[in-house]
Amino acid sequence: MTTNWLDDIKWTQDGLIPVIAQQAFSGKVLMFAWMNRESLQLSIDEGYAVYWSRSRQKLWRKGEESGHRQKIVDVLLDCDEDVLLLKVEQEGGIACHTGRESCFYRQLNDGKWQAVEPVLKDPATIYKQP
Repeated sequence: MTTNWLDDIKWTQDGLIPVIAQQAFSGKVLMFAWMNRESLQLSIDEGYAVYWSRSRQKLWRKGEESGHRQKIVDVLLDCDEDVLLLKVEQEGGIACHTGRESCFYRQLNDGKWQAVEPVLKDPATIYKQP
């Protein structure tokens, strides 16, 4: 008897799993997000990262506005079966909505958060303004 690979995942009570996106060639951590069953299945089917936006309560295709999509290279499940690691090729070199390569661009220095990565592209030129 075969089981659905999605059933092997330990989902939260909300039906989500935390996901870390990592640049496949460099190992740099790009961002953290959430997926539900549908977004994970779509990610596998389409080959590009599809996340679940908790704030908007809807599917979020990474790069749908900016063009900075994440092509999936590998998907790994941790030992507790409750966290995913996506190894991706980040299109356009920008993963963060601030226009930086990574969402993890602030470093704690002497008790203060300091931006240690440059803005590669002005977010106002990346995203549509309402």
